[in-house]
Amino acid sequence: MLSERLLSKTIGFGATHLLRSKDAVSPLVPAPQPGHEYLLYVHVPFCDVLCPYCSFTRFPFKEDLAVRYFGALRKELKMIRDLGYEPTSAYIGGGTPTIMMDELERTIDYMRELFPTIHEVSSETNPPHLDRKRLERISRMVQRFSVGVQSFDNTLLKRMDRYDKYGSAEEIVERIQNVHDMFDTFNVDMIFNFPGQTPEMILRDIDIFKTTGANQLTYYPLMASPGSEKLMQTCFHGQVDYKLEKTLYHTLFDRMTAPVSEGGAGFYATDVYTFAADRDAMIDEYVVDYAEYVGAGCGAYSFLDEHIFNNDSSVSGYIQRIESGHMSVASCIEMGRANWKRYRMGRELFGLRLDNRAWRRDFGKYIQYDMPIEYGYLAANGAFDKNNADELTLTRRGRYLVLVMMRQIFIGMNTERDRLRTQLPADERKMFSDSAERQIAAAQAADAE
Repeated sequence: MLSERLLSKTIGFGATHLLRSKDAVSPLVPAPQPGHEYLLYVHVPFCDVLCPYCSFTRFPFKEDLAVRYFGALRKELKMIRDLGYEPTSAYIGGGTPTIMMDELERTIDYMRELFPTIHEVSSETNPPHLDRKRLERISRMVQRFSVGVQSFDNTLLKRMDRYDKYGSAEEIVERIQNVHDMFDTFNVDMIFNFPGQTPEMILRDIDIFKTTGANQLTYYPLMASPGSEKLMQTCFHGQVDYKLEKTLYHTLFDRMTAPVSEGGAGFYATDVYTFAADRDAMIDEYVVDYAEYVGAGCGAYSFLDEHIFNNDSSVSGYIQRIESGHMSVASCIEMGRANWKRYRMGRELFGLRLDNRAWRRDFGKYIQYDMPIEYGYLAANGAFDKNNADELTLTRRGRYLVLVMMRQIFIGMNTERDRLRTQLPADERKMFSDSAERQIAAAQAADAE
């Protein structure tokens, strides 16, 4: 545990300071570079429920505001096209992209028209939207559909304020069973390491997942920023226990990859915490396949050539920027060459294999010699299974070390989102304070049952 704690503190400290953005000089993202492959990330920030663990840019749904937002979003997509981007894949996240199905379908149609190079589209959703009639058209537009479930434990769902609005675990299972066959890849998003969660609860969740018919599961570690962690402590009556995280992770990994004959799911690990019935399925973590992506929408990030460009985190500010004819970049993070290479190392290992020959092609040295400190730390702690001039792959211990690395990077990004949220207009900040009060009330109601 000492090595994991040291890694967590070191990367967490570094990420928090590195990922603090500065006001952008230009409201534009740079033009694409010849020969680079890009993903298009599209953000829809509206939700019926603002969950206490979530630090992504999101706002309570208001129909009139959302209509204006989707209109602005389509204008920004055209601006990205006019810069010369030709993405090969698109990921629509949130928030809840399916919160206005007509607007989402119109946006995907327009996106396909602008970018005929896109060969696959992923979209997120939430349980209430899993209805065959509602999904009939989008099932022909989207190849990978991902539903945010988080847990099949009704008590946890109540503490998240999801039970009344999104349905009980039993209702969610039935909805997934009714629609999972409509998409090439149907993914269920879960979270582990909620305060109070036990290995037995994880195993029960997996056993329930096996009955859904879904062919992919992404089991995220809880990545609570300092702001969301305080609210979680109130709603869940406990602190996030990173000592328990390792046990929970190995529990879920072993059960998901064990053969069906031994009580497991019989799935393949396609990255550190994604599991699929088909080894070659589209995976949830697009960062594995795409080093660079351009973001559209309020609060979206663009990872481009050693920089991270942040779009305006205020939904009203975002709309105003776009409607005035400008792109929405509000701030920028300069990663620099060394940190960009560290991110690539973590990203590739997160995908369970680092191509060492490609590393040498791109940087002139094998990773052992190019990044001796980072490589040496992982090697000394038993992270590598295969470790040669061709590739680096991970041991059981290595998978968890990489999970810790990526968890802390994502927490660093969430911490920056928290900071930017403090700069929102007063009316938008009030949305979050009102939502937090509702979440606390829901947790108290769950206690009273």
